[in-house]
Amino acid sequence: MDFEFTLKFKLPPDITDADEAVERLGSQGCTDAMVGLGQPGYLGLDFIRTANTAQQALLSALDDVQTALPGAILVEAGPDYVGLSDVADVVGQSRQNLRKLMLGHHQRFPAPVHSGNPSLWHLAQVLEFLRERQVEFPAPVFEVALTTMQINLARQQPLVDLQLAARLSARLSALA
Repeated sequence: MDFEFTLKFKLPPDITDADEAVERLGSQGCTDAMVGLGQPGYLGLDFIRTANTAQQALLSALDDVQTALPGAILVEAGPDYVGLSDVADVVGQSRQNLRKLMLGHHQRFPAPVHSGNPSLWHLAQVLEFLRERQVEFPAPVFEVALTTMQINLARQQPLVDLQLAARLSARLSALA
């Protein structure tokens, strides 16, 4: 099965030439990714990788990049953080239709990761909400979104103060 996803990296200090990074990736077998070079010192890789599961696809891509570019730091796996327009594109509906659905089911709609302009959600949580309402979308899209969300959450884990997290968990459980 083919899985589409994006991995964004901060390059290690010893790699200053973008062409060198691209060459290394190609020699490691990352020929199933389109490389995007925007901000200096960073690169994005849009993969279409064949694997049995999204998790296998993403983990093998991460392994390949780490082998080709030792010291590269994963910044984000996607699709994960999305606005309503992004979700609309994924499920083939209008943003207005999704907004109506969100407002009509505000108590059950997932809470955003960031509330602002724009508000952002984890795609997997919104897709789960839509699935419960019989909105159709390809299964691999949900599998990738769930895996990228888990990767992004795991990537942040070392930053968490475990004592504070335990205290917050107790308070948040009381509110549920």
